[in-house]
Amino acid sequence: MTLLNSIASTIAADSVANFIDTTATIVAEEAVSTTTTTSLSIWDLCLEGGFIMIPLAILSVVTMYIFIERAIAIHKASKYDPDFMKRIKDYVYEGEIESAQNLCKKQDSPTARLVAKGISRIGRPANDILVTIENTGNIEIANLSKGLAWLATTAAGAPMLGFLGTVIGMVDAFYSIANSGNAASIGDFAGGIYTALVTTVAGLVVGIIALFAYNYLVAHINKVMNQLEARTMEFMDLLNEPNK
Repeated sequence: MTLLNSIASTIAADSVANFIDTTATIVAEEAVSTTTTTSLSIWDLCLEGGFIMIPLAILSVVTMYIFIERAIAIHKASKYDPDFMKRIKDYVYEGEIESAQNLCKKQDSPTARLVAKGISRIGRPANDILVTIENTGNIEIANLSKGLAWLATTAAGAPMLGFLGTVIGMVDAFYSIANSGNAASIGDFAGGIYTALVTTVAGLVVGIIALFAYNYLVAHINKVMNQLEARTMEFMDLLNEPNK
């Protein structure tokens, strides 16, 4: 009996050891498989989005270009020399109109161009000068606003493209299910779901970036507009002061 018990104990120990080794191996393989499955890069996700990702990528690149280029232009236009109007006032009072014009050319800013246009109309009725300055200001604001229409369109159109990709992905998914019949599995329609979700996310991201960029630029253009209006009133007061 002792011999049989010893043999049984040995067999049981070996079985437990084999079971533990097998379990450990399975767990390790599952861990490796899980790690491999979850390590999906952004590029792979973009590829899963399908052809809709191409126009979305183009929109994102154009949006960033317009935002950076307009932000630099608006920042440059918003710079203002506090002594500029004082020097213009001195030149006008002294009758040195040409010197005032040259100063405006050196400044090369929306404010300087606006004042230069007003100086060129000195001697005409005040209402004519004011209208000329306002028209010049409108032209300057229009130049600063170039490209904003594209940002507004992208803000509205990019999510719509994303939703189009969603519909296409769902159609592809249900088509795969219909073709597979009762043997349908997750893998049969996973590609369509990938397309649906990835394009939705991409469209929303591009649209949100374009919306924030548009509002940021509009806010700073409004600041430049207020600055031009202030300089217009200051210039008109300058012309009326000598008559007092």
